[in-house]
Amino acid sequence: MPGFEVFGEEEKKEILEVVDTGVLFRYEFGAQRQGVYKVLEFENRFAAYCGTAYAQAVTSGTAALKVALAALGVGPGDEVITQGFTFVATWEAILDIGAIPVFTEIDTTLNMDPLDLAKKITAKTKCIIPVHMLGAQARIAEIVAIADQHGIPVLEDTAQAAGARIGGQRLGSFGACGTFSFDAVKTMTTGEGGMIITADEKLWRIMSEYHDHGHDHVVNPGARGGEGRRFIGFNYRMMELQGAIGLAQLAKLDAMIVAQKKTKAALKEAASAIPGVQFRQLVDENGDSATFFCFFLESREHCQRVNTVLTENKAGAINFGENAWHFYPRWEHLLAGSTVAASGWPFMEPGGKRRVIYDPQGLPVSAELIDRMLVYPIPVKMSPERLAEIQAALQLAAQV
Repeated sequence: MPGFEVFGEEEKKEILEVVDTGVLFRYEFGAQRQGVYKVLEFENRFAAYCGTAYAQAVTSGTAALKVALAALGVGPGDEVITQGFTFVATWEAILDIGAIPVFTEIDTTLNMDPLDLAKKITAKTKCIIPVHMLGAQARIAEIVAIADQHGIPVLEDTAQAAGARIGGQRLGSFGACGTFSFDAVKTMTTGEGGMIITADEKLWRIMSEYHDHGHDHVVNPGARGGEGRRFIGFNYRMMELQGAIGLAQLAKLDAMIVAQKKTKAALKEAASAIPGVQFRQLVDENGDSATFFCFFLESREHCQRVNTVLTENKAGAINFGENAWHFYPRWEHLLAGSTVAASGWPFMEPGGKRRVIYDPQGLPVSAELIDRMLVYPIPVKMSPERLAEIQAALQLAAQV
């Protein structure tokens, strides 16, 4: 990661085909665009790559979550269960749709613990969002089975795991729908942008219309139809330049994953020398996207000692216990109920009653795991010199 490391003539060719038409809008202008519909082509190719029937391109991975939740009918009064180790966008989208996020523990996959999920389902639960965090698989088969017992749809947040698989099946295709991010630091990038995949035509049709102000797309998905509207929507449209880059990046995705796997294997071998080290549990090692390399030390103190040595030797790793973007106790704005709305929404009901209060100590199992974990993002291209530098630092860390 990220995919801009391999930007080249392929991306330029796709972009220039858009520039030559002068049409950046994904819909309409049929006479001017010379048959060029890059976003529509990107959607079709991405759906085929994921082995599903439909794909809906949007402006970001966050927008993808919002559009998917809207299409699933989630709104005020509902609860949506997700995990306490994720990027803030997952629960921002839940709050923005008017629902309440409920957080589960993670297990050694670093993803949703199915046992804790089962405990947190209530009559108000209207969706479950497992996150395939840091490029690797959640226990999605177990999660979907639990959800099916309760008749609850599963929305897979696959923002960081495009191209990953379980038993040959692409992540994002196990639940009712799956969302992806193509932002600037993703393995496959369009700068900004996102995608939702689904096998359900009705669900896709709702997403297609909702993301374009509710416009009727029945007549022709390359146009906006007869301008009928079944419901209100909003604007989350991807533009043609993003679609063009996406086409070139998708063609490179599998090769990028192969490169990341090679680097990750070399780092894992070096880290194996650290006494007491343990590695993240993978549901399917062959299907890993190898976007990140994660390992656990014996304790929080051991983790700190190791990372001190790594940092001193120009190879410091990420400790997500100290990261303010991805872990529940570090989300001070969520815990405090901070919002720009004068009414206090979405944390306050009309009249001033607090809708939800979060306990910063509420996920102790996750905290124990995160506190003793170190992570390296894996670039698509790592120079031999840089790889050797990190390997040498890991060898020194094995002595502390």
